[in-house]
Amino acid sequence: MPLVTSTEMFKKAYAENYAIGAFNVNNMELIQAITEAANEEKSPIILQVSAGARKYAKHAYLVKLVEAALIDTDIPIALHLDHGADFEICKSCIDGGFTSVMIDGSSHSFEDNIALTRKVVEYAHDHGCVVEGELGTLAGIEDDVKVDAADASYTRPSEVQEFVERTGVDSLAIAIGTSHGAYKFKPGTDPQLRFDILEDIEKRLPEFPIVLHGASSVPQEYVKIINANGGALKDAIGVPEEQLRKAASMAVCKINIDSDLRLGLTAGIRQHMMEHPDHFDPRQYLSPARANVKDIVRHKIVNVLGSAGKA
Repeated sequence: MPLVTSTEMFKKAYAENYAIGAFNVNNMELIQAITEAANEEKSPIILQVSAGARKYAKHAYLVKLVEAALIDTDIPIALHLDHGADFEICKSCIDGGFTSVMIDGSSHSFEDNIALTRKVVEYAHDHGCVVEGELGTLAGIEDDVKVDAADASYTRPSEVQEFVERTGVDSLAIAIGTSHGAYKFKPGTDPQLRFDILEDIEKRLPEFPIVLHGASSVPQEYVKIINANGGALKDAIGVPEEQLRKAASMAVCKINIDSDLRLGLTAGIRQHMMEHPDHFDPRQYLSPARANVKDIVRHKIVNVLGSAGKA
């Protein structure tokens, strides 16, 4: 099955009240774990690549690894650029085989965001690619995206309809309380996403796919392993999964997951090396790490996203 865009994925997800998992990939092990879990659960997925991942693994390597996954599976897969900062990187990914790109103009003024997003949309649509835009600014750190909490801002529902109409975007990432990275909320707090904002946006954009970034839940079993091996993630608190399930039953059709995968991969390596300090074969310590990621993805598909059996 060739790569697909997210258009039909989102139509079905919106109609049937579930979300598609958008999982960040950096290497072979992540791609294998994600696609194997999705294939076994018969779930459509989005594999997304950040600018940092392209620098680390190189564009061509990542595309070819995804092509290998297409041969090895029988599910719809979209290849997406996560947080494209400018027109040039979006164009490079479109020309290089991606079926979806995100242009993140959220740090610009409303008018400049519209102008930049519209430019990307025009080029993408001419080349059969879809575009995700963003309104509102998430706090946290993800590769080259770094936003202080003081600079974060919720999406203004009053702006969404004008933004979508003037840009022509195919989906819209919004800010309702999620954040990038493992440190999302302070210890002892009761994290709450702003469902009032989501509901308002849903009314203004009926049947339009909404995206949540920074939606990892930070599995504590892996945090404990990392902490036991010299890590310092004791205060890492993620988004409650029941709130993500609620978002997936509303207008949210795409939920981004990255930090959970990193934690699972790292915990697998650290645990293995603690138990087998004499091992030096990457296959030995990457195998349990890959298995952790596969377990995380399967859990998300079945228990959070609701996309199992929807391929």
